[in-house]
Amino acid sequence: MTRKELIAQINKKKSFLCVGLDSDIRKIPKFLLDCENPILEFNKRIIDATKEYCVAYKPNIAFYESRGVQGWETLQATLDYIPKDIFTIADAKRGDIGNTANMYAKTFFETYNFDSVTIAPFMGEDSVAPFLSHAGKWGIVLGLTSNKGAFDFQFSELISGEKLFEKVLRTTATWGSNENLMFVVGATKAESLRGIRKIIPSHFLLVPGVGAQGGSLAEVCKYGLNRDCGLLINSSRGILYAGADESFAEASGDAAKTIQLEMAAILKNQIKN
Repeated sequence: MTRKELIAQINKKKSFLCVGLDSDIRKIPKFLLDCENPILEFNKRIIDATKEYCVAYKPNIAFYESRGVQGWETLQATLDYIPKDIFTIADAKRGDIGNTANMYAKTFFETYNFDSVTIAPFMGEDSVAPFLSHAGKWGIVLGLTSNKGAFDFQFSELISGEKLFEKVLRTTATWGSNENLMFVVGATKAESLRGIRKIIPSHFLLVPGVGAQGGSLAEVCKYGLNRDCGLLINSSRGILYAGADESFAEASGDAAKTIQLEMAAILKNQIKN
């Protein structure tokens, strides 16, 4: 999916919501365990309930590969079920070089036909470049994460005076463009978005951490929105597990709709201003 197509979907749906498909066999409603493929049935019902309100789905690859062959088959079947006009993200956080990086890119862009994949840039340009050579595909680089451990390294100050995460953003942005590069920026670091937008003003940001992790949608949008929206706000647990009984999908749809309506109001206000 191209940048133009993604922006068109955001404008059409008045939403920049990404639903994280971190589908955990231990957390899905118990009655689904009687199905032939419980995770796939769960995903299908979640997609049916939320596709009207979101512009992206983000399967967390760990929840699928941990289940072996059936997990990979479930991932493919889930991808096949997602409407083709919705952006797909392989949340894989791959970060190797050379032939290995090329094969990871082949895995997610050719074998599974995702629109994008998350990447850890620690090993430098040759760990990111293979993901940027596929037309219409995106690399989503870890920029500033929402976890507590982010303070172990990402905020370290360099001799230049900039923080490590700022160096990552500034340098990585030169390896591609806003047509094939996005960055992960955690919602719990919303106060840092003002400075981040000075470094990468036009790139899309994938923002986890809103909802269950305590991030504020209003704060993220205050500092992170740009003229093309420029944000994909991910919600996983808050939508997936909004309900636990046979009406769980309806509860998930309601949770997604609530976020979408807030986003629609934010986008409308942005246009006014």
